[in-house]
Amino acid sequence: MAGIFEIAEAGEKKYFFKLTASDGTVVAVSPLFNTIKAAAAGIKAVRENAATGLVVDTSKGRTKRPAARLATS
Repeated sequence: MAGIFEIAEAGEKKYFFKLTASDGTVVAVSPLFNTIKAAAAGIKAVRENAATGLVVDTSKGRTKRPAARLATS
């Protein structure tokens, strides 16, 4: 089963989404949006960009070589 995007309310007239993996692990939580439509647009943007996004390692243990693109399986 694929991950699930869930839109939820956060207070009065604020919304966010979270992406949950098939095992129940929360993978990502969005910032707050003013409308459900904006939250849905955020989900669309994540879907369109996630597969092609580069991984950039900014941790202290990082080597001087640029981060490689992760292979998809």
